[in-house]
Amino acid sequence: MSYSRILGTGSYLPAQVLTNVQLAERVDTSDEWIVARTGIHARHIVDAQDKTSDLALRAAEAAISSAGIDKHEIDLIIVATTTPDMLFPSMACILQEKLGLPSIPAFDVQAVCAGFIYALATANSYVKSGLAKKVLVVGAETMSRLLDWNDRRTCVLFGDGAGAVIIGASDQPGILHAKLAADGRYQSLLNTPAHIADGQIQGHPYLYMDGPAVFKFAVKALSDIAVKTLNEAGVDKSQVDWLVPHQANLRIIEATAKHLGLPMEKVVVTLGQQGNTSAASIPLALDHAVRDGRIQRGQTLLLEGIGGGFVWGAVLLTF
Repeated sequence: MSYSRILGTGSYLPAQVLTNVQLAERVDTSDEWIVARTGIHARHIVDAQDKTSDLALRAAEAAISSAGIDKHEIDLIIVATTTPDMLFPSMACILQEKLGLPSIPAFDVQAVCAGFIYALATANSYVKSGLAKKVLVVGAETMSRLLDWNDRRTCVLFGDGAGAVIIGASDQPGILHAKLAADGRYQSLLNTPAHIADGQIQGHPYLYMDGPAVFKFAVKALSDIAVKTLNEAGVDKSQVDWLVPHQANLRIIEATAKHLGLPMEKVVVTLGQQGNTSAASIPLALDHAVRDGRIQRGQTLLLEGIGGGFVWGAVLLTF
């Protein structure tokens, strides 16, 4: 039987950092207010000339280097993003051109903050079925471009960045189980409803979020799917070495860890200096913990995330 494993990880953050103190000069907020409610101290903001695909490219190149492969071994590209360079073609096709990898299949996944989980689960299916041998999976976002910088409920939360992994076929188990879910009845709680019609932007062009409602749903959904994923894989909570969650809100992360009986010392948290980077947050956190030596080969990781839709999911793997 063929399995899929993570062969390498990579990430990229824009150089420009926007701290809470700096943000308080632009909107009615304070460092204390933001930290108390979210756990965020700062976030990275993309330069005006950089596109989402530029961030994706840098993360992809780092992952390819980490995996120790020739880029031409990649036979599928999947990009998770909510903030593509343009309506079409896909970010995956744009990234493919920048990488110089013509002809191989490439497509996007749009599941907002759960996008990387959805993309990783998809890559796993391609590899296990034999349709691909090495897959580049990227989560990349420029969320700052969806923000109303006068709305302190949302502009304090998000940042920009990209993370990537190379998934490869293996005779040893890597990805143990993936579980996905969605419920479109809650789409009004977290969205950016604008669209283009007749050459004009129609509808509200900024990110909207009902914070309390999203928080309540997220805590239960993430806790439930984490337990179900472990149960279906036949893995006990005590066997999890690291929880690598979507970096949205520290209180959500803490609540999920508590439900699993995991101490925060076993949770990878990058939220404080990166904010919510949507589909990029999980691969960013993963790469950060791999590169600082916390995550080691052979350890059991639980990745999970939730985003507007609602869409949510979890992936259990041996690194």
